[in-house]
Amino acid sequence: MIPWLDPFSPPYFPDTATALQEPSGLLAAGGKLSVDWLLVAYRQGIFPWFSHQEPILWWTPAPRAVIFPGNFHTSKSLKKLWRQNRYRITQNKAFPTVIRECAAPRDNQPGTWIVEGMVNAYIAMHEAGFARSIECWDEGDRLVGGLYGISLGKVFFGESMFSLAANASKLCLKYLVESGDYDLIDCQLATDHLTLLGAVQIERGEFEQLLNRLV
Repeated sequence: MIPWLDPFSPPYFPDTATALQEPSGLLAAGGKLSVDWLLVAYRQGIFPWFSHQEPILWWTPAPRAVIFPGNFHTSKSLKKLWRQNRYRITQNKAFPTVIRECAAPRDNQPGTWIVEGMVNAYIAMHEAGFARSIECWDEGDRLVGGLYGISLGKVFFGESMFSLAANASKLCLKYLVESGDYDLIDCQLATDHLTLLGAVQIERGEFEQLLNRLV
């Protein structure tokens, strides 16, 4: 059993130590996808993740996948592409387009967790100055890759990325790392793809200590 959060009450979350082990990190349900609720959540390392026709579900998985910018791994092919300047990289120029591209159906995936309510919530976070997008454009000014996430202090909480050209989203991530704006990039859950880029897993307690210092 997990607690139900009253959407009409001030934003509040239970102690993250009470999160379920299976499914890993599930903490609570309910609440709201508003700017005030999302800010309280992210400052504690909590994020929403749910599918269509499900209630809002809040998660704090353990272990936590993160990238320390100094450990970001740039492959030879990515270094070559970076030096070629084939693409133009920008920030916060097309946030709504980036999040909708991330929400678009993908091969072998019947649906998306970036439902319309999530799209609207993160656009509101962007308009309030708490969400950031990085965009990759080709020579014809076509958006071919991007990523978005929440930016609080020296922490970037990565949410999703997309590529319509090879390595376009990796270029965006490298741009984010090279900016020097962050000491920690939250990746939420480990994947083989993120591990190749330098992501490591740390325990929840260590992650929360980093948030207390960096957010």
